Amino acid sequence: MTSPPYSVDLRSDTLTLPSSGMRKAMYEAPVGDDVYGEDPTVNELQDYAAALLDKEAALFAPSGTQSNLLALFAHCDRGDEYLVGDNAHTFRYEGGGAAVLGSISPQPLPMAFDGTMSLGDLEAAIKPADFHFARSRVICLENTHSGEPLPLGYAEAVASLGERRSLAMHLDGARLFNAALAQNRTPAALAAPFDSVSVCLSKGLGAPVGSVLVGSQTLIDEAKRWRKVLGGGMRQAGVIAAAGLYALKHQIDDLAQDHRHAEQLAQCLTDNFGDSAVRTATNMVHLSLPEETYLSLAEHLGESGIRVGRPRWVLHRDISSDALAALCRAIQGFSTD
Repeated sequence: MTSPPYSVDLRSDTLTLPSSGMRKAMYEAPVGDDVYGEDPTVNELQDYAAALLDKEAALFAPSGTQSNLLALFAHCDRGDEYLVGDNAHTFRYEGGGAAVLGSISPQPLPMAFDGTMSLGDLEAAIKPADFHFARSRVICLENTHSGEPLPLGYAEAVASLGERRSLAMHLDGARLFNAALAQNRTPAALAAPFDSVSVCLSKGLGAPVGSVLVGSQTLIDEAKRWRKVLGGGMRQAGVIAAAGLYALKHQIDDLAQDHRHAEQLAQCLTDNFGDSAVRTATNMVHLSLPEETYLSLAEHLGESGIRVGRPRWVLHRDISSDALAALCRAIQGFSTD
């Protein structure tokens, strides 16, 4: 029997589609040549993002991978290094770009499920001022990591260490707004300990493309040069920047629904598989099941038009309450017998 078309897709919140209001904003966006700094919609997005995160300036980039890379290039020279968690996106899932393109060495450190590294490990990894070693320049954190917000106060403690040892701070804040909602903090408060922050517009916020890097004017000027070098200079980019601007103005609070849906889904899974098999974090649900059981569950869900990948299910704005109810019914109909 052929499986029905997938009506629910839990692989990632990168699968979100532009809302009708977002599409209208894209259609009506005034545009210019952004390489010349003349696209009014890109400029408005950058100004809005900088103000939202209480930084001096911002830069629109095509992707989160490039936005993080621009920050590392702006902070580091060839032969420098950045300290990073061994399961962080910037180390593990971005193609080794800092090393490949910038001759910047990553120094990976053990990373907990909530994105933290021990302060002792960080301090011990900072290299002495000796020409035998790469020069430690920046500490890179992630918020959220696998949906878990950084514990409150942790970034400030790392920033204190960084200031004492003359290291900059960069945040891969792809889902920073999820963390802010979950912890009832402003995005600016969570961004405050960092010299640079990358935020993604194309995950739960629902824009089709793009990220924004924020920081000091000096850092952003340097990042803009590197954006051109990396081929990220775009022309009439206001068409896509309008989507990100609409997301920041109108769709941040919608992330709270994704968190509620994740909790509801987690409860449904817990009813079937027990507390020890399920963990929820903001808009993500993590499953710990025997591989054979999980593969059978994925196949069962696929027959109902529900697509899953690895056992990390991500809720997003395109999964409605009705879709969630159908998902729970499908889970309730699963049996390992």
